[in-house]
Amino acid sequence: MTIAVFGSINMDITAYSERLPRSGETLHGSRYLTGLGGKGANQAAAAARLGADTHFIGRLGKDHFGSSALALLRAFGVETTHLRSDSASLTGIAIINVDARGENFITVIAGANFAVDAGDVEAARPLLSKISVLLLQLEVPWDAMMLAARHARDHGATVILDPAPAKTDTSRMDLGLIDIITPNEIECEILTGISPKDQAAAAEAARILHARGPSTVILKLGDRGAYVSAGGKSTMLDAFKVNTIDTVAAGDCFNGGLGFALSKSMSLLEAARFACACGALSTTRYGAAAAAPSLAEVNALLSKG
Repeated sequence: MTIAVFGSINMDITAYSERLPRSGETLHGSRYLTGLGGKGANQAAAAARLGADTHFIGRLGKDHFGSSALALLRAFGVETTHLRSDSASLTGIAIINVDARGENFITVIAGANFAVDAGDVEAARPLLSKISVLLLQLEVPWDAMMLAARHARDHGATVILDPAPAKTDTSRMDLGLIDIITPNEIECEILTGISPKDQAAAAEAARILHARGPSTVILKLGDRGAYVSAGGKSTMLDAFKVNTIDTVAAGDCFNGGLGFALSKSMSLLEAARFACACGALSTTRYGAAAAAPSLAEVNALLSKG
C-alpha cells in the first residue's frame, strides 16, 4: 500500500548545549549537525525507513540546501517525482537548539514550503487517487492541503493530520476532511483550550476535537504515552522506557509509524502502539529524519512489551 506525504522539507541546523539559552544570552555548545528536516520530510523518511512505499509532494528551492535535501530524501527511499523545484523561493531551513535533557526549541524559515499551492495538488492527482494514507502537517498552506485531503479521501485514503507547529489562530482550520488528528500536549491545548494533564482532561479535549470532524483523536503525551479516542471508546497507551537524548523527531516518527502501520492493515490500537515505539526509539539518537528507526528496531522494542 502507498503512503503520500504532503508537506514541508527543510534542511536542519541543530546545535547541542548543556542548557537552552535565555533571551539575549550567548552559549557555547558542544557540537552541531546538519541534516534533513521539516515535518513532512521527517514523516516521509520515517515511513520509508520502515519499508513503506512513500511518496512526497512539496517544494524545494533551486539552491544548495535544496539539492542536499533532495539527495537525502531519496537516500531514505522516498519517491520524489512530485517534489518540485521553485526558482523563486529558497529551500526551507530550521534552526534547532537541544539541551542535555533532549528538550528543544526550533525556529523555522519556511521558504519554498509556503509557496506550495493548488498546482502542486493538481500535478499529484494521479498519485492521490491511489494512496492508502495521506500524512499532513501545518508547514505548508492550509488551502492546498485541504485540496489534497479532499481528493485523497474521495478515493478512499485515510487522512492523518499532525497539527504542528501549533497555530494560535485555528478559526480557518476546518477539520471535516481529517480522519485522524494527532496533537501533542501543547497543540492540544491550543486547539481545545484544555491541557491533557490527566485522563479526564484528555477525554474532554478529545470530545472537542471529535466535534470538529476527526473520527479518531490520538493525543501524543510524551513520556506519559498516548491517549487514543475513537468510536466512543478511549484507551491510554503507556510510553516505552528508553534513554532519551533528543526529542526533535519524536512526533514525526510517531506519525510516520502510524501511517505505515495503518497501511499494513493493523488495528487502530496496534497502529498507535507501533507509532509509540517509533517515537520512543527516535529519542534515543540525534537528529530529525536521521533519528527514524528501522522496522527491525521497532519490532524488537515491541517484543519487549
